[in-house]
Amino acid sequence: MPPFQCQACGTVVPYDEPIPRDSECEGCQRDLRCCRNCRHYDVSRNNSCRETEADLVEDKDRRNFCEFFSFNRRSFVAGQGTSPRAAEARAKLESLFGGKPVEPQAGGRVTPGRAPAAPGGPSSDARRRLEGLFDPPKPTEDDE
Repeated sequence: MPPFQCQACGTVVPYDEPIPRDSECEGCQRDLRCCRNCRHYDVSRNNSCRETEADLVEDKDRRNFCEFFSFNRRSFVAGQGTSPRAAEARAKLESLFGGKPVEPQAGGRVTPGRAPAAPGGPSSDARRRLEGLFDPPKPTEDDE
């Protein structure tokens, strides 16, 4: 049996090819016969696929009927499933509301850290304004 690994979590796949269409990973319960687990999957290519004759598949994480599917034999690399742009946007959003500050890494990737927000800093001001949106309106002199 070839040493296939789920490209979402790294769990060893107990199947040999052909991978059954309805098979799920034992570790993360995601579909195994999907684009992200295929050897043709490449985000730098048109439709994220090296196979030029393959039909367009919108959701790369869900099972599909692609006849060119062949399980990826490369070993699992953590963090490979998230695009750098999505990771950067998520980290900036977290840091905006006082969560985790943005820590850029080599290769253009960013990861959220665990440092607390500085009191009185821009993120605490943003947090205060956000929470103020949900407070009941304060009575004015005209209301009394």
